Amino acid sequence: MKRQTITTIFVAVVLLSLLAVAVNFMVDTWQRTDAQMSVHGWIALSLGVFFSLLVGCGLLALMFYSSRRGYDERAQSDHDRGLK
Repeated sequence: MKRQTITTIFVAVVLLSLLAVAVNFMVDTWQRTDAQMSVHGWIALSLGVFFSLLVGCGLLALMFYSSRRGYDERAQSDHDRGLK
């Protein structure tokens, strides 16, 4: 096996292990609490998650758009291009 393949597998295993630990912690903490949330709380949580995802996806779309259209290229003055 190539070294790159082994490294990729190792990174994937480490990241999946961290995800498993995080999910286990979340479920354990959720089950230990006695807190109740009203309908208004669920609505606020849902809207917060929705708009956070919307803003995140919008910013990523703008980043890819500007990268592909050349807006991220280094600015050049007339002096740098040899026109003056």
